[in-house]
Amino acid sequence: MKKFDKERVLLAVAGPVMALVAAILLTSVVLLASGKNPIEPYNLMLQQIGYSDVQVLIINQASMYYIAALAVALGFRMNLFNIGVDGQYRLGAVMTAVVGAHVGLPAVLQVPLLLLVAILTGAFWAGIAGLLKVTRGVSEVVATIMLNAIATSLILYLTQTNTWGVQVGNNMTTGIMKKSGWIPGIDLGSDVGEIYGLVFLAAIMGVLYWLVLNRTRFGFDLRATGESESAAAASGVDAKRMTLTAMLISGGVAGLAGLPLLLGDSHTYSLTFPEGLGFTAIGIALLGRNNPGGIALAALLWAFLDKASPALDYATPVAYQKEIATIMQGLIVFAVVISYEVVRTWGLRRQQKRVGEELAAAARNNSEKKEVAAR
Repeated sequence: MKKFDKERVLLAVAGPVMALVAAILLTSVVLLASGKNPIEPYNLMLQQIGYSDVQVLIINQASMYYIAALAVALGFRMNLFNIGVDGQYRLGAVMTAVVGAHVGLPAVLQVPLLLLVAILTGAFWAGIAGLLKVTRGVSEVVATIMLNAIATSLILYLTQTNTWGVQVGNNMTTGIMKKSGWIPGIDLGSDVGEIYGLVFLAAIMGVLYWLVLNRTRFGFDLRATGESESAAAASGVDAKRMTLTAMLISGGVAGLAGLPLLLGDSHTYSLTFPEGLGFTAIGIALLGRNNPGGIALAALLWAFLDKASPALDYATPVAYQKEIATIMQGLIVFAVVISYEVVRTWGLRRQQKRVGEELAAAARNNSEKKEVAAR
């Protein structure tokens, strides 16, 4: 049993490690091809970890990445590719901002209301794709891509001045939210910044994700349906219901992804609100292998590359483009798919070899028993 556990851990770690090594090597090749030092950019970015303000930026950014990646991972565990996390997250944020700007309740009621609005908005938007899949057989990939585009247009409409938009200079916003909906964080001083209060919500969601998937009947049914719908149906699981439920939960989680920033810092939705978070979350979920611990490490890595890379623009005597970090992120996603397939194939061969050895050993034992009996 101990040997099996070691091999399982090795299989789990090998894929991400191979992807990271491959991404670093390929990025170094790009740097060499452009006549730049292939080592110095990494040193410059690693030096940023020592600065407290950068640490705060990394933690805050990672919290948003983490929640969005959990939403993607929930779909993956069900064998669903929820590409619509970006639309669900942005629509959840804008609706929360609108409600927060126009409804003023005591904080004990306001904060739960805003969280509920975000969850229901994200779940509703993802539920459209889930409903289309279970009733009409429409691929969730196609449906969520189209819903992303519709969400963008809907957000532009909602932020117009004749609906709920408030123009601030050249920027369109939803207006400042009532202070009862603001969630305070950990203030580390004016020179360092503040850690978002909802960073702790992200951690709690990671624990709940693990508990639900690994310690509940619902989690077992979800994983079983993802592995084989026919096998799950044979055990009494309604595959269509599980598909719709998984999309609703995934969308609900996605709706919360923008709230650490919205309730902890900006307090309004504007045209400068981050986009592309949902697509980044796909790479993070893949790198983390849909495991809450692995996703946390991947989210921190992605946030580190985002927040440490601006230092490359100011390097002396030779400046490096901060897009180096973007290249590395793209190469990680590319490498992770290949490395996981290599690891999966290697694992299958190891398993087949072990089964063959066990069968051969069993055959030898049976042969020896027959010889003893014949004597």
